[in-house]
Amino acid sequence: MGLMQEVQNLAIVDIFKEAKKPDLFVGRPFYLDFDKAYLLITDAWKERVGGIPQGTFILAFYENENDDVDECLLLRAIKPAKLPTDNDVIASMVEYYKDNLKTSGKKSQLDDFTKYTFSFSGLECRILGTFFRDGNKKIQFGADVENYYSAHNYVAYKPVGDILEQIVNFRDGNITIGSTIDYRIGKIRYSSSRRFQETHTDVPVYVSPSDFLGKRTALFGMTRTGKSNTVKKIIEATTEISNKATQTCTNASTTFAIDNVKQFNDDGIPKYKAGQIIFDMNGEYANANLQDEGTAIFEKYSEITTRYSVLDKPGFKVLKVNFFKDIAVGFELICSLLADETGDYIKSFISVDFEEPEDKYGSAYTRWARKVAVYQCCLKAAGFTVPRNHKVKFSGHRDINGKIMSGKTLDPSGGINLDDAVAFWTWVADNQDDSFFVNYRAKNGHDWVDEDLKALLVFLTRKRNLSGTASLSGFRKLVSLKDYHTVQSDTSFETDIVECLRRGDIVIIDLSQGDPNIQKTFAEKICLSVFRNSMDNFVNNRPNNFIQFYFEEAHNLFPQKDDKDLSRIYNRIAKEGAKLNIGLIYATQEVSSISSNILKNTQNWFIAHLNNDDELKEIKKFYDFEDFCDSLIRYSSGSDKGFIRMKTYSNAFIIPVQVDRFTAQGD
Repeated sequence: MGLMQEVQNLAIVDIFKEAKKPDLFVGRPFYLDFDKAYLLITDAWKERVGGIPQGTFILAFYENENDDVDECLLLRAIKPAKLPTDNDVIASMVEYYKDNLKTSGKKSQLDDFTKYTFSFSGLECRILGTFFRDGNKKIQFGADVENYYSAHNYVAYKPVGDILEQIVNFRDGNITIGSTIDYRIGKIRYSSSRRFQETHTDVPVYVSPSDFLGKRTALFGMTRTGKSNTVKKIIEATTEISNKATQTCTNASTTFAIDNVKQFNDDGIPKYKAGQIIFDMNGEYANANLQDEGTAIFEKYSEITTRYSVLDKPGFKVLKVNFFKDIAVGFELICSLLADETGDYIKSFISVDFEEPEDKYGSAYTRWARKVAVYQCCLKAAGFTVPRNHKVKFSGHRDINGKIMSGKTLDPSGGINLDDAVAFWTWVADNQDDSFFVNYRAKNGHDWVDEDLKALLVFLTRKRNLSGTASLSGFRKLVSLKDYHTVQSDTSFETDIVECLRRGDIVIIDLSQGDPNIQKTFAEKICLSVFRNSMDNFVNNRPNNFIQFYFEEAHNLFPQKDDKDLSRIYNRIAKEGAKLNIGLIYATQEVSSISSNILKNTQNWFIAHLNNDDELKEIKKFYDFEDFCDSLIRYSSGSDKGFIRMKTYSNAFIIPVQVDRFTAQGD
């Protein structure tokens, strides 16, 4: 299908009347407890209802002529169960096989009673909860069993059509489909084989975008199983509900007070337009995809979409930093580039602290200004374009200011250009035996050039310990970062992105090209910028609209399973994002590749094909995905693409879904 379709006033069907039809009868329970039900079924009953594949929903109604109780158990078929008579049946079958007698077909020599007996089998089912009629005669659902009666009081039926549609689309305990905020994501699909299912009317499955806004959502499965398509459907649903909002955070009142608690209007529409930011590792959201024609998000929502890239490309804004203005951001990019270097002088360089002191008149600020000046000299030496009329200002000393350039006193405290600054610091590095430095060391017990400043001077002069010849790579290590530098931008890309998201726009960060370390640094900086902006709004009682983060190939950015550092921005978004109205949607192949702290805070799950037991062991830890492990590890062909097991925030149980195909075209 193309656009997600809104549900239009679907009539509520009374399941206690419509579901108990003779042609839907599948069997009777012979054992019940709070968690499991075992049914007696037969081949004829299974054939009549169109088969009972693994995962089939079944309704077990309480029927006792002495009680007037509107109650039924919702079951899920799991696997065959052993009957008390199975051993006798198996023994009889073996005897027939030994005698080489025909046991099936029109020429079967079995008598009718024996054939009838052989056709029975057991079915183990998970009890998902209870449908019941409350005091107002309204049908509700509870995700457990309040009381169970003797098994012989129940009769089991297979729900189909409108009945099944209501069961899989209820919200928070109430069957309330028909809301204008529900959007179709796909249809019910029980199995890879669909001989029976193709003869039945499709049963649509809807999602509420409010399940994703401000929540954490995971999508797992092997490559080409439909994860990206499902993410695009979620983006589509979020955009559609966002378009119904009437306000943006950019024009919201700052006197927010009580309203900050309520993020949705009475009709379920969010109060403010939702912003969405997509970290696109493969470029499939930002660029037209020849493999899946017409499926790029930017094509469908071009009017509200801004694309960024780490490289210059037509139609994209560039993720570049003014290294001379944004000291912290630029230096962080440098540190990410040099993180794997082993040289001691490089480790000393990337360990320099550039945090600006609050006190502008203390000695700490004096030392900080000197470090910034030498750092910017390194940038100039590496070929970074210097902003027009750019100067650095720092405190030298009167005893050395006149020694730098013959016939000229160089006073950096009033501001000097970078050529003069390079001359100043080169002289300082080359003349550590000057009387000023010797006397300073004797008087104060430490060098005028502290350790951080020395590390920077080594990088600038390329001389180890500031002596000898220039034998180190030094500032030349920074040359490759020139492509990420700009002197044109008046505001940083971080500020621009936050403004787009507050307006309710879509931002796509194309990370398909460029250095992987730089990509990670940009992604973390953007996430941290949005998080800090949201936290600032939160503590100052200003509104936060919903902002949804999407991470494709999340294993490239997220902390690994055994990473215990909870201060990482992705962990903080997972654990603290809810109160800031930040949603997190991430997709990857392996459950085991994601930090357990992120997994434990995830509310929505979309699971496609997994190909090994290690991943199944991980997924078993969450909800009742254990029921689907056998089918998740089986994969027949490309026809299973988009076959997902879905658990959303407002659904009490997992639903097997064939997700509709996303297209950038209209209906």
